Amino acid sequence: MKSTIKDVAKLAGVSFKTVSRVINNEDSVKPDTVARVRDAITQLGYQPNNAARSLAGTRAYALGFIYNNPNAYYVIDMQRGILDECQEKGYELLIHPCEADNAQVVDEIAKLVRRSQLSGLIICPPLSENSELMDELAELDIQFIRVVSGSDESTQHTPCVFIHDREAAFEITDNLIQMGHKKIAFISGEKDHNSTLERLAGYRQAMQQAGLSIEPEWEVDGRYAFDSGVSGAQQLLACPHPPTAIFGCNDEIAAGALFAARLAGVNVPGQLSIAGFEDSPFSRQTLPKLTTAAQPTRQIARQAASSLIRNIGVSRGQKGGGSMHQHFQPTLVLRDSTQPLQG
Repeated sequence: MKSTIKDVAKLAGVSFKTVSRVINNEDSVKPDTVARVRDAITQLGYQPNNAARSLAGTRAYALGFIYNNPNAYYVIDMQRGILDECQEKGYELLIHPCEADNAQVVDEIAKLVRRSQLSGLIICPPLSENSELMDELAELDIQFIRVVSGSDESTQHTPCVFIHDREAAFEITDNLIQMGHKKIAFISGEKDHNSTLERLAGYRQAMQQAGLSIEPEWEVDGRYAFDSGVSGAQQLLACPHPPTAIFGCNDEIAAGALFAARLAGVNVPGQLSIAGFEDSPFSRQTLPKLTTAAQPTRQIARQAASSLIRNIGVSRGQKGGGSMHQHFQPTLVLRDSTQPLQG
């Protein structure tokens, strides 16, 4: 089986980009690191992709934004943040939506890189969680930065913007617990999104830390969509022992849950507290407005673009460079959809 740049990076204990810099004979790498990488290349019999290396020298001042997210508000805020930085730094932006579950998505993005001669890519979940795609981009020797849900830098050897969803979900759930709620349900988004798993983990952690049991029927599988919140809440309200609070994995889900409660004649927040996540316009367009976790998407996007552009500058012989990792934690926003448990 042919060795990849990922195999070399793993054996040498460095990042993909460090291997790339050694292969391209850049003088910014320490001699002992160069020796370690070259030794790994020899051991593995790795053959660099010469076509990709040739392409690297002809790339234009343009970034690509790669995404697969049905939330239009999220996508628009990401575009605005990236454009803010691109316009300031003299870069163009190519926007490319993808279907993450398409079996050909890796080939699709690789062809985009070759065809468009991009300088770098900003990749959003769930595409940013696709290890096969990361390997292919490393082979193409293109700069990229990933926006990912989580906070563990130890397993990440590529530039990342980490969103601390787990900690924010813990805070939302803990706030409901402090209000006296013990029967708290969770409606999830798609399970192939790491944000869903992180938010679910934060919910469970808060419940367990408070010594509260979680009934199996209180965890409802769903999608990041309004109608999923409607059906999920209807399912929860039909339980023999319905919850007194619902935590929707995003604001669309929570807004759908609020709609379902209204259809059922359940008063929010008098009889049922509901919280969302992300602080999208959905959270402010409902009545009552939703308690949520504010995720500064536009700021996140601009920081990702800024770090990427600085790293591109280093590859072009300029000084400086972007930080390997950036961190953002969504913050609790209390609104009228939650209140202390009555009675």
